[in-house]
Amino acid sequence: MQFHLNGFQPGDPDIADPAARVQVSGATGVLPEEVDVLIVGCGPAGLTLAAQLAQFPEIKTCIVEQKPDRLLVGQADGIACRTMEMFYAYGFSERVLKEAYWVNETTFWKPDERTPEKITRSGRVQDVEDGLSEFPHVILNQARIHDCFLDVMRKSPAKLEPYYSRRVLDLHVDPAADATDHAVTVRLERVDAANAGKIEMIRARYVVGCDGARSTVRKSIGRGLHGDSANHAWGVMDVLAVTDFPDIRFKSLIQSAKDGSLLIIPREGGYMVRIYVELAKLDVGERVANRNIAADDVIAKAQRILKPHTLEVKEIAWWSVYEIGQRLTDKFDDVPEAEIDTRLPRIFIAGDACHTHSPKAGQGMNVSMQDAFNLGWKLAAVLRKQCAPSLLHSYSAERQAVAKELIDFDREWAGILASAAKAGGTDAAKTQDYFVQHGRYTAGTATHYRPSVLTGTATHQHLAEGLVVGKRFHSAPVIRLADAKPVHLGHAAQADGRFRIYAFSPVEDPAAAGSAIRALCNFLADSRKSPIRRYTPSSADIDNVIDLRGVFQQDHRELAVEAMPPLLLPSKGRYGLYDYEKMFCPDFKNGQDVFAMRGIDRKAGCIVVVRPDQYVASVLPLDDFAGLTSYFDAFMLPMN
Repeated sequence: MQFHLNGFQPGDPDIADPAARVQVSGATGVLPEEVDVLIVGCGPAGLTLAAQLAQFPEIKTCIVEQKPDRLLVGQADGIACRTMEMFYAYGFSERVLKEAYWVNETTFWKPDERTPEKITRSGRVQDVEDGLSEFPHVILNQARIHDCFLDVMRKSPAKLEPYYSRRVLDLHVDPAADATDHAVTVRLERVDAANAGKIEMIRARYVVGCDGARSTVRKSIGRGLHGDSANHAWGVMDVLAVTDFPDIRFKSLIQSAKDGSLLIIPREGGYMVRIYVELAKLDVGERVANRNIAADDVIAKAQRILKPHTLEVKEIAWWSVYEIGQRLTDKFDDVPEAEIDTRLPRIFIAGDACHTHSPKAGQGMNVSMQDAFNLGWKLAAVLRKQCAPSLLHSYSAERQAVAKELIDFDREWAGILASAAKAGGTDAAKTQDYFVQHGRYTAGTATHYRPSVLTGTATHQHLAEGLVVGKRFHSAPVIRLADAKPVHLGHAAQADGRFRIYAFSPVEDPAAAGSAIRALCNFLADSRKSPIRRYTPSSADIDNVIDLRGVFQQDHRELAVEAMPPLLLPSKGRYGLYDYEKMFCPDFKNGQDVFAMRGIDRKAGCIVVVRPDQYVASVLPLDDFAGLTSYFDAFMLPMN
């Protein structure tokens, strides 16, 4: 799928007419007076959160943005493997895969030992290790990611649209309000020409600031971004260019002898490329704006680094100059650490509002969206009265720790990229080695939540060694029993707020009267202690809150769907239709046995509980009904 051949055009490249490529976005009229959740900012974090909450029509959500319209030219563009897994849950991974540039290999260049003023290729590596994810690392304009989320919101049960041209002035929380009150009052100013200066008020139960590094919401709760600038100025450009550099369609890290470093990121469409150019070392306290760096300066520096190769820029689609810096907020909500036991959070911050990264490792947009994915299902669970409001404390606890780890990684990686290569190539080799060793950070799969009310201990980790408690559920190919369709087991987890229980059967016949799988299903279906019975409304489908899936060791042709426990073939909906998509077998035809791939104990089997944001919550023995019950009892509210 090639485009941008005759110049950059924003919007959907599948639409032939450039004038029709950008769909109309935005709600009309005044803001609602009261909402459950007010989201401030239509960046990646805000839209991820809005798309999640839009799946629940009973939750009244509003999202506002200071800019006059949707983003057309994006800043961030790298999409990690883990983020692609999340996009599948939201329903648009296929669109991204079709349109994006796939990062398959990364090349490394250093000064030539004989003529250091010229560069030479020093190495080439596979970008993502085999088996790390079913999805690749891809590159796509941030504006197109926004378009995908806006489309999800528009088509959702809530039919959610942003309100543009609204600037938040201030927020006030009523300290006497209880958990069900609309305790946060927000004043906003209209900044569109037709209504400039008009003040609007909105009352919300919760407010989430996704309004960037200069966040008004963050400032309103008295928090700041802390950290040090690396005092390096970099330029970034999306260009259409003619060059004889042979790796222009590979992600390439180039270190020159005297002119610093250059990072090449090929863009979607086959022609455009992004270049990150190391420009200058700044003095302490100096701002990059003081240098008055022009686009021609960035191009000239890139041309010097690429010698003996040429670079002729034909068009600049977007460019900027920035300072590298890593900054972090100490807490991601409005409750002081000393008051956690006595106060509930009302205001949250996500994305650049609470952590900023250099663009080099592609962390900023990806981590921001994961912040929102973590918070979204928790807000929904509280607002739908499935969980107590105290659950919301876990957002800051989990995501602040993750952001700190990633910022430490980002600081070291940015420093390596900025170091000048030596004639012997020592630094170039170090760059390549570090890239390979830390690939799981750049892929987004290194996040590991610590034990908490939501994440259990690793007591029974030996039962599923490849599905690590606290890490994202690592999907694997399987065959669906009912129709022999090859699918991915992890793709059962949609962004719908539901928990998943994957029951991996021992080698025995799962249909047998005394099988471990049947005993588990009987408990979950019939026992008064069953979390499915306790936490699912009697009027809802049996899998409305907790979705059970069975995974068997036999070939799919050896088992009969109709002989399986009824809970794995549940009757649902107004007509009582059977759900045939709950049971899976290994893909023996292609040599992909999920039990071997994920280290499942064949003799004992196990239970794997997965959170709504796709992270493994607990691994338990198949007969540990008490352990399964106590996990959900710790934070959920009974419905029956």
